[in-house]
Amino acid sequence: MEIVHTSDAQDGRFSDLVAMVTDTLRRRWLTMAIVSAVIFALGVAGVLMLTPQYSATAQIRIDPSQNPLSRNTQQETQQSLSAEAIETEVAVLSSLDLARAVVRRLRLTSDPEFTEVIDRSAEAATMSTADRETAIARELLQNLSVGREKLSYILGVTFRSEDPEKAALIANAFAETYLSTKTGSRVGTAERQVEWFNQRLAALGEEVRAADAALAQYRARAGLTQSGGAAGTTIVDQQVGPLSSQLATAESEAAAARASLNAARNQIARGGIDSVSEVRMSNVIADLRRQRADILRNMGEVQARYGERHPESVRVRDQLAAVDQQIEDEARRVIGSLEANATAADARAASLRGSMNRLEGEQAQNTRNAVIAESLQREAEAKRAAYDRLAAASLESTQVAQDQISQAVIVSRAEPPLSPSFPNKPLFIALALVVALAAGAGTIAVQEMLVTGLRSVEDVETQLGIPVLAAIPKVGRSKNPADLLLEKPTSMYAESLRIARASILGVRTARPPQVIALTSALPSEGKTTTALSFARTLATNNARTLLLECDVRRAALRPLVSNAMDKPGIVEVLHGEASVAEAIQSGDVPGLDHMLVREQYFSSGDLFGGGAMEKVLAELRSQYDLIVLDLPPLVGLADGRFLAVLADVTALIIKWDATPAQAAASALGWLKADGANPVGAIYTMVDSSAEAIGGLYYSKKYSGYYTQAA
Repeated sequence: MEIVHTSDAQDGRFSDLVAMVTDTLRRRWLTMAIVSAVIFALGVAGVLMLTPQYSATAQIRIDPSQNPLSRNTQQETQQSLSAEAIETEVAVLSSLDLARAVVRRLRLTSDPEFTEVIDRSAEAATMSTADRETAIARELLQNLSVGREKLSYILGVTFRSEDPEKAALIANAFAETYLSTKTGSRVGTAERQVEWFNQRLAALGEEVRAADAALAQYRARAGLTQSGGAAGTTIVDQQVGPLSSQLATAESEAAAARASLNAARNQIARGGIDSVSEVRMSNVIADLRRQRADILRNMGEVQARYGERHPESVRVRDQLAAVDQQIEDEARRVIGSLEANATAADARAASLRGSMNRLEGEQAQNTRNAVIAESLQREAEAKRAAYDRLAAASLESTQVAQDQISQAVIVSRAEPPLSPSFPNKPLFIALALVVALAAGAGTIAVQEMLVTGLRSVEDVETQLGIPVLAAIPKVGRSKNPADLLLEKPTSMYAESLRIARASILGVRTARPPQVIALTSALPSEGKTTTALSFARTLATNNARTLLLECDVRRAALRPLVSNAMDKPGIVEVLHGEASVAEAIQSGDVPGLDHMLVREQYFSSGDLFGGGAMEKVLAELRSQYDLIVLDLPPLVGLADGRFLAVLADVTALIIKWDATPAQAAASALGWLKADGANPVGAIYTMVDSSAEAIGGLYYSKKYSGYYTQAA
């Protein structure tokens, strides 16, 4: 529910805003139209007075060259695609130096289009040629625009001038000067680079040769002579492998010999020399043992036959002893052979181990020397690579110096334009119209904000607390509103007075008020005209009516009445100089009488006090059905406050959109404080189109009700 209420409130505020804007336009459309027309006319005149400007554009495709010192083609390509590189070329095209070159090239120092402002300056007489060129170059740059065509390599060079031919000429001159300056600067740079490259190449060549010589000398001094075999190996490296294999074999053989010798010794210690395996396995010993076995058999037979002392037995025993001695000698020889083999194997292994240790020492030293040699070799290779790169860069720079690479090219030359680019008259005229309408709207908006007067029924009811009895429309200055009431009794003006009559007298009131006072807070609010018109309205509705003019200081009613006579008025009656009957004169409407002020009356005395005015009104009440009092304004004057108390009802006249709310509130407060009976307010001089501010019955919707019959 709250959301619905909020939405309704917003819709209501929006509709109120629309209604307020629409009403403001209805009331102030003439002001807006005049202001808008004047501004629009001035804008159109200004557009037509603008000097036409022609723009011509030359297009350049730039191709930034690679950096001669770089070999990374991919990196250079990425750099050439960057927006910073493009903007750099744009800045070069818009530079002051390039503009000065164009001035010299086209001899613009005497061109009136660019020198007119300079010649009028105070410094013109003391300017040097260079200063004059600079000043004209600055003028050129103000009419020059350089921009990139979207994301391409195309740069547009646009120049604006009063002469289409000159615009094209200068645009092309900027493009051509840019190309020549760019090529010349690059060629000069390349030539300086070539010279620097040559010097560096010579120095690097000497460094490369010195590095190679230092490497060769160190290798020779350190004995790092490489063999013709595998790359990177020395003679020592080749000797270490076979010697290592031989050493392993010798040590294995020495170990085997020592093992056999130790085994033999252990066997001798346990069972004698005959238990040694090598001894048992000896063929010589085996033969001797067979001989001994034969001798033992023969000795047994001889001893058995001849006895132990027989010479034959002695001989056989001698043979046996000799064979045993041979067996022992052969066994000892076998053991000695084992010892010799073990000693020889150990000696050979020790010799090979000594050679191996020597080669390993040499190899370690060679390794340390090789590290230093490799460092010298890397240094020499680095210098040789730098030399190669510098040689290639020198070749590229030489090509640039010979201008073999194009840096930029003009892809489209500027042509004289057929129509001016400035001003865009349709656009400017449309803008002038928009500005004019905005100025007109702003003017009436300011007027609305500066208005302090009351304008709506809501304003009166909210700020004053009284109802609006009627809203009387504004009538043209050429017409007397009171006469319009007689001429067109069915007009909007006449109807508004009848509404005021119905509001004051009431539709079903049993005893309507008899004395009706009309007053205002300030002068010139339509009070007197309204009083005359209201009195005529009462009279035309068959009521015996008297219009009594009490605004003696102004005396404005007499000129408005067509049949006014030179008779005494209220001043003379109150002074006792004339009777009431003598002061009354017939009005210009049947049933209406007037008591007018003969001439303006100024006095510091209390004219309406002392009970005299009460007596006059008492006498008049018996003669008329209704009495209308035209009172003076309340703010700044005291007479109106005395008279308002004597009336039955008082209506406060408020000039629509003019009477300040504070003045009306002050007047109403005084009436209430004095004991008067203010029954409401009457708007005067209301804009007939102010439908949204309370004057709904002035809308065109009711036009058929107010048309005078033919």
